[in-house]
Amino acid sequence: MPVGLLQRKPDSGLGNIRSSPGSPSRNVDWVLLTAVAALSLIGLAIIYTSSRTKYAPGATVPYGFTFVTRQEIFLIAAVIGMVVVMSFDYEWWKDHARFLYGVTVMLLVLITLMNVLRLRGNETVLSFDIGPLNLQPAEMAKFTVLLLLAAYLGDDRSDDLPYHRFIMGLILVGVPVTLIIAQPDLGSASVLIAMVMGVMLVAGAKLRYIFMITVLSAATVGAAVVTGLVNEYQLRRFTAFFNQDSTDPLLRDYVYQGRNAIRALATGGVTGKGWLQGPITMARNDIPVQWADLPFSAVGEEFGLVGCAVVIGLYAVVLLRIWRIAHLSRDLLGTYLCVGVFTMVLWQVFQNIAMTLGIMPITGLPLPFISYGGSGIVTFFALIGLVQNVHMRRYR
Repeated sequence: MPVGLLQRKPDSGLGNIRSSPGSPSRNVDWVLLTAVAALSLIGLAIIYTSSRTKYAPGATVPYGFTFVTRQEIFLIAAVIGMVVVMSFDYEWWKDHARFLYGVTVMLLVLITLMNVLRLRGNETVLSFDIGPLNLQPAEMAKFTVLLLLAAYLGDDRSDDLPYHRFIMGLILVGVPVTLIIAQPDLGSASVLIAMVMGVMLVAGAKLRYIFMITVLSAATVGAAVVTGLVNEYQLRRFTAFFNQDSTDPLLRDYVYQGRNAIRALATGGVTGKGWLQGPITMARNDIPVQWADLPFSAVGEEFGLVGCAVVIGLYAVVLLRIWRIAHLSRDLLGTYLCVGVFTMVLWQVFQNIAMTLGIMPITGLPLPFISYGGSGIVTFFALIGLVQNVHMRRYR
């Protein structure tokens, strides 16, 4: 063997043998990243097939590559955001949690004021339009509220969650949830409510505390309905869910959309009709905004039961890896962060697939990593970045 090879120093990078086994760069969960990447690629395929033949109101040319191209740009931004979140120790994010939470609440207040003052007429405002980008504070809240709640609860070392900490944690989440309901965006609010239930349950909250969260959430939604904050079209969605055989002209579009989503799933059979071959998915008005609200119906029609099983299986892998990382965490802060992400992903996947099956009201809640939308995809990649952060730094 040449002498030069014996004298050669180890190279740098992931293969550097001088790097400690506890180095963050050597502890990325590649299984989790692979599952997320697979879901995102499936999302691109579904967004293209469900939007390419649709038309904008008054347009004479279909969307074509418009939405899938935008989603590709969103994905690039999401990956960059995830890498940034992974690059700083989650203790650093904990130290900046109050500032990020404050910015989120401020943006939610501005959105609420725009809706109350009707600055855009009768149009409901859920995001800030910054050129071609839409910043949706309700999506941002999923990251920042979880961060602050986990930071606050992580400081307590008792086996049971004390009542005063439970109340304070409830206030921290209750402020943005109330503002989101007032927009109104009941879907995003339900995700935050599910998150706080999951985190507090793991933190040792008594079951009566969880029951209190449920009652307060229902009361807040009820108050929003009574005061007229919830728009008529959202109430019609719930009315259509409980009257799926209704012939009321006001409910016709909502019932029609739900029925077509179920038809698309049912007609796909075992292996589906093939990509770009689904007649209901390709139809102009059968399932409006399918690429954002009901992408799972396109999966069922074009890829059948096999495709649906693959998608659900990938979500199962994501959830199992997040749960595993929660157990491996070096501290309670990391555990609570992972539990919060686990709960939000689980609830949002369940809600979206269930409304496609017709067993939950259509709320417009996107399917994580698959549905079209910049704020949503960036937020969930950032949340996965938090989970990876915990896994990468699980050694002290």
